[in-house]
Amino acid sequence: MLLKKIAGPLLGLIFAGCILLMLAHPASALAAALRGLAIWWDVLFPSLFPFFVISEIMLGLGIVHLFGALLDPLMRPLFNIPGSGGFVAAMGYVSGYPVGAKLTAKLREQGLVNRVEGERLVAFTTSSDPIFLLGAVSVGFFHDASLGLVLALAHYGGGLIVGLLMSFHGRKEHTLSAKNQTPPSGQNAGRLRMALSSMAEARRRDGRSFGELLMGAVQSSLLLIIVVGGLVVFFTVLMELLARAGIMSTLFGLTDRILSLAGFPPELSAALVSGLFEVTLGARSAGEATASIPLHFKAAAAAFILSWGGLSVHAQVASILNGTGLRYLPFMLARLVHAFLSAGLLLLLWKPVISSGLSEHWNALPAASGLASPASAFVSSLSLLGLLLGGALLLSLLIMLSGIAARTWRRH
Repeated sequence: MLLKKIAGPLLGLIFAGCILLMLAHPASALAAALRGLAIWWDVLFPSLFPFFVISEIMLGLGIVHLFGALLDPLMRPLFNIPGSGGFVAAMGYVSGYPVGAKLTAKLREQGLVNRVEGERLVAFTTSSDPIFLLGAVSVGFFHDASLGLVLALAHYGGGLIVGLLMSFHGRKEHTLSAKNQTPPSGQNAGRLRMALSSMAEARRRDGRSFGELLMGAVQSSLLLIIVVGGLVVFFTVLMELLARAGIMSTLFGLTDRILSLAGFPPELSAALVSGLFEVTLGARSAGEATASIPLHFKAAAAAFILSWGGLSVHAQVASILNGTGLRYLPFMLARLVHAFLSAGLLLLLWKPVISSGLSEHWNALPAASGLASPASAFVSSLSLLGLLLGGALLLSLLIMLSGIAARTWRRH
C-alpha cells in the first residue's frame, strides 16, 4: 500500500528531472533520439513489421487454431500450455521480441489461453531473433561468426529450460483452457479432422474477407510498431540523460564491485549496465570491450544481455500485456532466470563447442550464412519458421502414435 502511494509522486519527480536534463542538454537529447529512431527504422521496422502482419493474418485465417490442435500432444505435457503455444513459440524464436508477447495477447483475447497459460507462454517465447543474434551480435559486434553457434545454443537452450520451469507456474490454479482441452484418447486418431474443423470454425467466426483481414492486420501492426519505436527512442534518450547526470557512471562503479566479487572481469560493467536498459547497446558494448577480457566472458555477457532483453523490451511487452489480465512480474522473473541460465550455459558449453570444431562447421552451413546475411534475412527467417513448425509437428505426431501404440499393447 505504501509503495502504491509513493509510486506516483516518485515517477513524477523522475520525469521532472528528465525534463530538466533535456533542457540542460538539448543537443545530446536530440542526438540520442535520432540514434534511437535510426535503430527503429533500420533494424526493428523491417524485421518486425512483416511478422506482425503475417501473424495477424494467420490468426484470422484460423491457421493458428489448426497448429494448436495438432501440437497439443507436444506442448501440453512439456510446457503445460495449449498446442497453439507451439505456433507462438516458433514465431517468437524466429522473429524475436516482442512478437511472442503480441501473439500471446491475441490468444488471450480469443480465449485460447487462460491467464496462467498466457503468463507461461510469454515468459519463454520472448527471445532474440536469430538474424540479430548471428548477424548483428556475432558478426557485427564480435566480428566472429563462429560465436553464433554457442550463443544460439545458450540463448535458445536457456529459453526452453525456462519454458519447462514455467510449466510449474500456477499449478494450483485451473490451467486448462475451455477451448483447448486435450481430447480423450479415442479422439487422437481423428486429430487432423478436429484440427481442420477448428480452423474452419475460427475462419467462420472471424468472417472478414481477405482484403479486410489484410487491412486490419496492417493497421494494428503499424500501431504496435510505432509503440515499439517510441519506447526505443525513449530509453535511448533516458540512457543519454542518465550518463550526463553521472548516474550511469555510479551504476558502472557498483556493477564493477559486484563483478569483482563474483570473479568476473569488472570491465564488463559498462556492457551489463547498458544492456539493463537496451539490448542492442549492451550487446555492442560487450563485443567492443577491451581485448584483455577473455572472449568467453564477453560472450557470456552478451548471452546474459540478449536473454534479459533490456528495459526497453520489458516496456514493450508490458504495454502489449496491458488489458489482457496477464501479469508483468512472472515475465520479469523469467527474463532474469533466462539471463543467468544463458550466461551459465555459454560458459559450460564454451570449451566443448569451440574445441570440437563445431563452430567452424557451423559457419560452412548455408543456413548459418543465410541468417547472418541481411540480404536474405526475411527468406531465411520464413525457412526457419517452417523447419521449427515441421519439427514440432513431427514430434507431436510421434508422441501421439506412441500413445496409441502403448494403449493397443495394454489391451493385448
